[in-house]
Amino acid sequence: MLTTKEKGNQLAEKLIEKLNNKTAVIGVVGLGYVGLPLAVEKAKAGYNVIGFDVQESKVDEVNQGINYIGDVVDEELKELVVNKKLKATTDYSFIKEVDAVAICVPTPLDIYKQPNTSYVESSAHEISDYLHEGMLVVLESTTYPGTTEELLKPILEQSGLTCGEDFFLAYSPERVDPGNKQFKTKNTPKVVGGVSENCTKVAATMYGNVLESDIHEVSSPSVAEMEKILENTFRNINIGLANEMAVLCNKMGIDVWEVIDAAATKPYGFMPFYPGPGLGGHCIPIDPWYLTWKAREYNYHTKLIETAGEINNEMPNYVIQRIMEILNKEGKAVKSSNILVLGVAYKKDIDDYRESPVLPILEKLEDAGANWTVVDPYVKEFKHRNSIETPIANVTVEMLENADLVMIATNHSGFDYEEIIKYSNLIFDTRNSYKVVENNINYYKL
Repeated sequence: MLTTKEKGNQLAEKLIEKLNNKTAVIGVVGLGYVGLPLAVEKAKAGYNVIGFDVQESKVDEVNQGINYIGDVVDEELKELVVNKKLKATTDYSFIKEVDAVAICVPTPLDIYKQPNTSYVESSAHEISDYLHEGMLVVLESTTYPGTTEELLKPILEQSGLTCGEDFFLAYSPERVDPGNKQFKTKNTPKVVGGVSENCTKVAATMYGNVLESDIHEVSSPSVAEMEKILENTFRNINIGLANEMAVLCNKMGIDVWEVIDAAATKPYGFMPFYPGPGLGGHCIPIDPWYLTWKAREYNYHTKLIETAGEINNEMPNYVIQRIMEILNKEGKAVKSSNILVLGVAYKKDIDDYRESPVLPILEKLEDAGANWTVVDPYVKEFKHRNSIETPIANVTVEMLENADLVMIATNHSGFDYEEIIKYSNLIFDTRNSYKVVENNINYYKL
């Protein structure tokens, strides 16, 4: 009769062997910006991969080899599907066929800026129904410290199996940076923290066989969850500082971009962050609030985090204020003005507009009575209030000439900046698209 420890060791060794010889079947729950690239990398590494998603449209596209994520190579996806290394389904009963599964579903905030873990909980219940002995479950969704052990573990143990003894559970935060040309899923270092030593070991083995990066093991899921929050809180706070500097520098008649470039010449003790119209993406505007929410449980108020959030959230209002001031200098009111907005994606050269600060800016322009037109070569459509809007793909000279003001909201590489500055009546540049603009009284920077 095996002890619980011996049984856990035996199951871990068996799973590690399957992971090493690539006979393990890997599942990925959630086929979005994180899940699909991860599923592709696991299939490229030699594993048979099953992707799970509640959206039939995504499942159908994957099974046809149709790519919808910018960081995935179209040809690679199609080849993996044709060679039957990757398939997708909405049927969670196929969980019983997998040896390891990663959960990559959204963790948004509700209207009170509290974590909405419903997608994680739903995924956990689906997995629990088909959880089997010797299986590995890894949560990758960004969330508050404690989620893996306090929320996920009890749901999975409703299966009758015991974590660390019958199955393995770990947390490994996603580190996807859409549009990053240097660091992709494949070569970004991976942090792994398991509920037990064996949990960490099997999870690290899986990622070690898939990725070309270092695997950094930590002592618990909570450490891994907290480090992910720290990454994005660090960026949130420093961007908040840059935004506050931008507001102050404008009042003082100083070019904040020149100030930051000058400070960046220091070879130590300074890291440049840049201002903008606000924060976007699924991580930086959202993740720090998970920690703020969790901190209340310990009667602690995260003052610095919340202050940075307030500064960043205020930037769309500041952008509207600047637009009004710039138009006023030209003797125009924002009401009935034609505003040409270049870019709706939250950063350059991607199609992702989640949490884009451009969205509230469009709403505020509309509320002020302005007419706006959006140009974005990457975003095919976006949600605006209760409707779906389709951006224009390319800027024309006629559009520039007819606009009362052109706002550069996202500095996509594909825009013709020489043409923009040549034919625009008035430019408000929130991204420092032009390092130097000499003697152009119609050009304003954030």
